[in-house]
Amino acid sequence: MDNPTAFISYSHDDEEHKGWVLKLTNRLISNGVNAVLDQHNLSLGGDLPSYMENGLSNENRIICVCSERYTEKANKGQGGVGYEKMIMTGELLQNINTKWIIPIIRKNPGSKVPKFLTGKIYGNFNNDDSFEHEYEKLLRELLNIPLHPKPKLGQSPFITIKETGRIIFKPKSEKYHSPAYSGIVKFDYSNNNGSYSIGEGDLLFETKWSGAGADSIHAYTDSSSIDCLALVTKHEKIEDIINVDEFDYSSRVRTPAIGDIVIWQNRNGYFAATQIIDVKHMRRNADFDELTFKYVILTNATSDFSK
Repeated sequence: MDNPTAFISYSHDDEEHKGWVLKLTNRLISNGVNAVLDQHNLSLGGDLPSYMENGLSNENRIICVCSERYTEKANKGQGGVGYEKMIMTGELLQNINTKWIIPIIRKNPGSKVPKFLTGKIYGNFNNDDSFEHEYEKLLRELLNIPLHPKPKLGQSPFITIKETGRIIFKPKSEKYHSPAYSGIVKFDYSNNNGSYSIGEGDLLFETKWSGAGADSIHAYTDSSSIDCLALVTKHEKIEDIINVDEFDYSSRVRTPAIGDIVIWQNRNGYFAATQIIDVKHMRRNADFDELTFKYVILTNATSDFSK
């Protein structure tokens, strides 16, 4: 996959804002995006109009950092922002449906984008607490790696009606699969060989379970997508886990009790955490076998569940 190029369009509001844009640009570069920024590429006496025109070529993506000042300058056609807006508007008139421009919001309490970007979905970087979440979305868009890849088109269940004379709906793996990257699962672990899948694509985890004690259950690494697992007993919440590297991944099976957490690593190197909420055993005063767990998958390829 070729490294994408992204031109950074922003206004020089103040030194703090320039520093934030520089930090964002440097991180994009370190993550495989050829981000083009004036602070890297222009020096005293440089040709500013030529730099803007070349950088705003529709062969590149453009990230518009829409602060309040940037939006005001773009709407009024002022300064370098106004000149860049004129170039971008001309390109947009040729193809109104393009995803060429990505607006992001920063230092913009009213979340207003320039008029020529009205209607485009933007990333909201106003709140530093949500930076990692917004950054991951931006990076995935630039690298064309969607968080939820579209599955392959399946076959109609009615396709064999002429052959059989009746339709038989058999339990499929979909019944034991939650493609979301966080949630709460409840399933009968005596079915489907104790397997329940969470996530999808590179972020798929086929968790495998079997009954243990009255308030515990066995977790296994036996699925083809799982590389290793670890048991966590010292944290009350998944969000308390800062570094998964501190745990022991040496065993094929672990036995968490209610409240305990299991860390899973799949063969693509991603981590997921499952916290046991409830366990029911048919042989221990229950009408059926059932496991309930909360789960979170780290989609940003880190080892920190606290963010």
